[in-house]
Amino acid sequence: MKLPVPAFLVAALFLAACAPQTSSNSASDKDDKSGTLRVWLFQEVGNDPKQKVVDSVVADFEKAHSGTKVDVEYIPVDTRAQRVKAAFNDPASAPDVMEYGNTDTAGYVHDGGLLDVTEEFGAWAEAKDTDPTAKQSVTVGGKVYGAPFYVGVRALYYRTDVFKKLGLKPPATLAELATTARAVRKAEPGLYGLVVGGAYTYGAMPFIWANGGELATAKGDSYVSAIDSAAAQKGIKEYTSLFGDDNCPAAKCAGFGGNDTITAFAAGKAGMAIGGDFSHTAVEAGVVKGKYAVVPLPGVTAGSVAPAFAGGNNIGVLKSTTHRTLAVDLMEALTAKKTQAAMFDAMGFLPTFADVREQAAAKEPFVKPFVATLGAGTKFVPASAGWSQIDSSLVLPTMFQEVVSGKKSVGAASQEAAKKMDAAFGSAG
Repeated sequence: MKLPVPAFLVAALFLAACAPQTSSNSASDKDDKSGTLRVWLFQEVGNDPKQKVVDSVVADFEKAHSGTKVDVEYIPVDTRAQRVKAAFNDPASAPDVMEYGNTDTAGYVHDGGLLDVTEEFGAWAEAKDTDPTAKQSVTVGGKVYGAPFYVGVRALYYRTDVFKKLGLKPPATLAELATTARAVRKAEPGLYGLVVGGAYTYGAMPFIWANGGELATAKGDSYVSAIDSAAAQKGIKEYTSLFGDDNCPAAKCAGFGGNDTITAFAAGKAGMAIGGDFSHTAVEAGVVKGKYAVVPLPGVTAGSVAPAFAGGNNIGVLKSTTHRTLAVDLMEALTAKKTQAAMFDAMGFLPTFADVREQAAAKEPFVKPFVATLGAGTKFVPASAGWSQIDSSLVLPTMFQEVVSGKKSVGAASQEAAKKMDAAFGSAG
């Protein structure tokens, strides 16, 4: 979801010096300093503002690199898996530079598709201001495989009109969140108190993390599941307890994903919802426009913020490139501070640089609770190729839904999920 803000084009700054030559980890022994660079970026809903920013970056890049042309193709997000797999298998058809989801990093590294740019990233002056979790999203095994492009986090949306009518205040703890949700539902039976979803993995994760739990812990070069630990189980119980007739009936809410919860809130069917900065446009387009506000999702203790999942996208260089130096320069240009500032103005993408993000919050007040959430500390998924298997096979949604339906206890469901996660981590190596 994008901001309805006109594109504000800002030319990107580039490093004049060439990136360090460390082609030992490249699949190609070539490093051509001219020619055509192919770039794949994601096609957005309403892509024109993004394209205008990119066109500006490309124009400056071509001007600064004589004899170089940049060919940008916008690819559909929903078919990216097939396109990327084909590119990894056929270097001749592969781009030099590519945008990708940050949860895909470890899998792409495991498949041998992304170039190790640790040295170049470390030498890039702007990199020092990168958000730590954003940097983590391009890091696998201590090496860097790209540059963060933008970040997205979730916070608590609530109905100001409903809260005023009922004399309620935004909850200060997760326990208050539950009691507030039930108070809304009791007073307004036609509303979900807090709309939750059994398939809303990223909405549930903060409950696990806030209670001191983890999804998994590192073990050597791999991971071992921690979803069945006592702390994680406490978080699972706190989240799944919100499914019931006194808040969000399991019969309806067990199947909800993140989009479903935001759709319900935007349609005026819920007192609260956990939504992202990227959900703003959808909510503004709903019947609740002008009747809602956003605060960070609270943690276990008053004044704390529940750790949010740091989503977003990265831009990396493919290992098969024959233009390593140019490709790395272009990666840095596309993710530079001024480019990210322009992308925020154009698309609402939250910058991965802390200083640029503060500037964005000063311009657009609605961003402040999301910036505060990022500042309080965010979390990321395990940097393992096994995560994509865990995610695609719906291990965590299945666990939540088994608990919500009463088929299994929190202990039994989390232990089963842990076994599936460990199998996925083991098969990934």
